[in-house]
Amino acid sequence: MANVTLNVTDNQGNATGTVEAPAEIFGFSAEEVQSRIPLIHQVVVAQRAAARQGTHATKTRGMVSGGGRKPWKQKGTGRARQGSIRAPQWYHGGTVFGPQPRDYSQRTPKKMKAAALKYVLSDRANAGRLAVVDFGVSEAPSTKAAVAALTPVTENKFTTVVLSRENVNEWLSVRNIPTVHPIFADQLNTYDVVTAQYVVFSKEGFDAFLAAKAEPAAKEA
Repeated sequence: MANVTLNVTDNQGNATGTVEAPAEIFGFSAEEVQSRIPLIHQVVVAQRAAARQGTHATKTRGMVSGGGRKPWKQKGTGRARQGSIRAPQWYHGGTVFGPQPRDYSQRTPKKMKAAALKYVLSDRANAGRLAVVDFGVSEAPSTKAAVAALTPVTENKFTTVVLSRENVNEWLSVRNIPTVHPIFADQLNTYDVVTAQYVVFSKEGFDAFLAAKAEPAAKEA
């Protein structure tokens, strides 16, 4: 497995060079990615489940106020027997088996999350939908300049832009573009790659991402 070469473009979309991306993150083949789709799916489902608030609630018949008195006697009226006006079949009655507050989060090991992210990044790299862009807005924010830098690379398709914490002006420049989802390098996750047609790193964001991935490897060594 060889390192992957990514194109670097300037703020006008012109190629200015290349960078080497480590094979252990970006170099998995299409066949390997295909075989790991169940893993990617499990991680994405867990991530979406963890984002659910789970604050939905309905009142059961025991929670609805009133209804303590039997509406009419048991026999002799010709009507169906009833024990409470807050029974589920009554208007303003309680709800049967309605949703209650719960925690939807699933336990997902860190190694599974890291592996899924590597495979989806490799998938974007294999498709030629991963690039490094120099936005050229280090002096002052400019959405116009950010659009000019991204359009030749992404063709106005939905894009996840990965920035470093120091890329403040870049963040301010891309955050109002409807087709862009900006994210910091230490926050990049499987779902934000899967849902994007293109993944674009700033030069600083790419270095920050590789540095963050190198730290756990160094600790394990």
